[in-house]
Parts: sequence; C-alpha cells; structure tokens
Amino acid sequence: MGAFAGLLKQAGHRVTGSDTAFYPPMGDALQRWGIETLTGFSPANLTPAPDLVVVGNVCRPSNPEARAAIDGGLRYSSFPGALRSMFLDERRSFVVAGTHGKTTTSALLAFLLDACGCRPGFLFGGVSANFPESFRSGQPGGPFVVEGDEYDSAFFEKSPKFWQYVPKVAVITALEHDHIDIYPDLTSYRAAFAQFVARIAPDGLLVLNAADPELRALAAEAPCAVRYYALAGQDTGGVEPEWLAAPAPAEEGAQPFDLYYGGSSCGRVLSPLAGLHNVANTLAAFALAAEGAGVAVRDLVRALPRFAGVRRRQELRGVAAGVRVYDDFAHHPTAVGETLRALRGRHAQGRLFAVFEPRSTTASRKLHESEYARAFDAADAVLLAPVGRQEIAEAERLDVGTVAAAIRARGRSAETPAGVDAIVERLALDAVAGDTVVVMSNGAFGDIHAKLLARLALGVVEQRLR
Repeated sequence: MGAFAGLLKQAGHRVTGSDTAFYPPMGDALQRWGIETLTGFSPANLTPAPDLVVVGNVCRPSNPEARAAIDGGLRYSSFPGALRSMFLDERRSFVVAGTHGKTTTSALLAFLLDACGCRPGFLFGGVSANFPESFRSGQPGGPFVVEGDEYDSAFFEKSPKFWQYVPKVAVITALEHDHIDIYPDLTSYRAAFAQFVARIAPDGLLVLNAADPELRALAAEAPCAVRYYALAGQDTGGVEPEWLAAPAPAEEGAQPFDLYYGGSSCGRVLSPLAGLHNVANTLAAFALAAEGAGVAVRDLVRALPRFAGVRRRQELRGVAAGVRVYDDFAHHPTAVGETLRALRGRHAQGRLFAVFEPRSTTASRKLHESEYARAFDAADAVLLAPVGRQEIAEAERLDVGTVAAAIRARGRSAETPAGVDAIVERLALDAVAGDTVVVMSNGAFGDIHAKLLARLALGVVEQRLR
C-alpha cells in the first residue's frame, strides 16, 4: 500500500493515507514522496471527498473510515483493483507469481527491461538496489512489471490479488501450499493459480518452471502459449524446456552457468545472485524479457552482472570481527533450504550459522514442521527463535523444540534461545572470523542484525583491552 501510494503520487495525483502509526522505514519514505499521512482512522479524513478510496487488505469491515467511504457512496476499490484500472488495463502487464522467488524475479525483470531500453513501469514488494524506489509509472503504453501476490484483496473482495492483474505475460516460479490462513489445503491453493492462468490473454505468454510437477499440470489450463525453463539434470516430467541452464561451480560473489535457448548454446553467463534457485529465477526473467518483450538474449546476458539484488534477499548487512551477517526473508522450508545452500556455496570456508524466526502465518503453524528439519541441512548450527504468532492455538502452533530435536537427529547443532538478546550472546561466543551468520525472518526480528554486528564489534574491542 505504501509503494502504491508512491506510484500514485509519481503519476501526478494528490495522495493521502490513514494508519494507526507511520513507522520507519515506510513512514519516512511516505514523507519523502510527498504523501499526506493522517494518524488514526476517522470519517473526517475523507473531507474533502477524494476521487477514490483505496482500501488495504488488513482493513476490517468495521474500520470507521472505510465504512464511512462505502456507506457514504464514495468511489472505492481494493489495492489490486486500483492498480489494474489505473496502470495495467492499457499496458502490457508482466505478472510474476509463485510461492517462492516473486520479489527477486520481479526486480530482476524490471532491471533487465530497463537496462535494455524498454523503460518499464513496475511495482514489487522488495527494495531493489538498482532503483531508488520499488515502483515506477514507466513509459505510457510500455511494459509494466508487477509482483503477483496470491493473498486476498480486501474484506469486500475475497479473491487473490493476482486475479486482477490482467496478465499479458506471466510466470509462475513454484507452487507449494502456503498462506494457510487463506487456503486451508493444497487443493484450494492450487485452484487460485489455475484461475490466474485462465485469466492470461489468449495472445499472451505463460512461462513455467518445468521442474515443478504442479506447474506442468497447470499448463493444461493455459489459453495462451507456454514456455518452460529448468536447470540441467532436473526431472521435468518429459517436458523439453526452451530455456535451460547448466550451473558451474559457484565463485566468490558470482554464480556462473551455461545458457541454452531453444537447444542452442548462448554461452557462459555470470550471475551476481547466489544459489541454484536464483539461476532458475534468472531463467524466468530472461524468458519473460526475451519472449514477452523481444529483448535480445545477448543484451540480457550483458546486463545481468549489473543487477545489485534486493534487500532482505541474501543481503549482506555487514561484517564484524570477520563474521559475515546476512539478512534473508526466507520462511517456507523450501526457501530456507535454498537460501542456506546458496550461502554455503558462496562461502565454502568457515561455519554457517542459521538463525530462524518462524513469524509468517504459515511458518508459525505445524503445517511444515517435519520439513523444517531437512531445510537446515546446509547449516552447521541452527538457532530457532520463539514462534512469532503466539496467538495461534498450541495444538496448531509450530513446536520449535520438536524441530530442534529433529535437526540434532540429522547431525546438526540446534538450540532454542529465549529471544533476540540470547541469540546475539550465543553467536558472539561461538562465531569467529571466517564464519557466516544468516538471519531468516519475514519480520523486523527485533533489529537483530544491527545488535549482532554491534556485539561482535564490541567483542573485538574487549579483547584488545584485555
């Protein structure tokens, strides 16, 4: 909602917004963009009457301001509905969907299109290091890249956001059961994606990860052309992917791979993104840009090394006492495993400490409890924080003690410290120069990264004073 407010302002509109509070960094960003912020919800905030009231999906039906807008006959919309009507209907929309990799693939696609002269508009959830903001209105009539979220739209529109995005070109990176608060089972989750595929324009394009059997099954629903991508050696169920990558051994700061398109070699590619999952994300972005926007493959290959990544996706927050501290958004077991394998490949020397806070609605539940044990196999030591959603009934809540025991049974060290301060002290005692710490959470996690870096640096000072 904050980024969308910035996009509307950039497009020339006067924008006001109401919330209980405006915390940094978004609060500061809204001020910088010139958004008029109003603390608290009140019908008085609707005077003078706006041309449109955009209601976010965290807003309840009893919200006094939303209620006044709807009951008072003002024009109102969900966020995805407003995005569609104001930015997507007259554009060639590129929608990036899937359980994993949406933000990185969206940011990478926007960067590649921009670097190759397409002047795209875009809106995605993360903060790309290549752009000052996570939104841009772009060239009228040009491509528009949007991160396609499957979460619901608004209390009056209980349907997935990405159904609204009238995709002309789309990719689905993965399909694994997620958002258990919205989708009680895999069948309902799968159905949301099937309906998304059915909405793609007949003259459009759908790009799919051929290594995912769920996505191969979805291809039958597509009313448009379908293209596949995969990594060499993956089981693709007999499908021949048009886009194929053969990864080479990881290098410090880079992931090389050999690229094949349509059976022909396109040469060696050097990606700045760590991990095989990011090789797959890169293939997805290449396929979208080349086949959806007509960009030459050689131009994509030349531009790729300049992609600077996305904040909170394997983001190096700092180095203190020779210990690298990374931040990552991973919370699903698959994402946790991919992140750890990527960093293990990038930093083969030293130990890898994994710090995990189960905070998302799905991660806080038992749904994937048994899968988490395997997810941490690439780490040398694991520190599991308390579940971030204690309001979940104990019978349904993830048991971090059970997960820790299962990790230990697989030959890894695993502990369950009481909170952020205890985790920081434990790492300060154990981590030495050359080690790597990755903190995984989809929340702020008590500013643990800054606290850990400060504590590691303090340890160096204390040693010098002895």
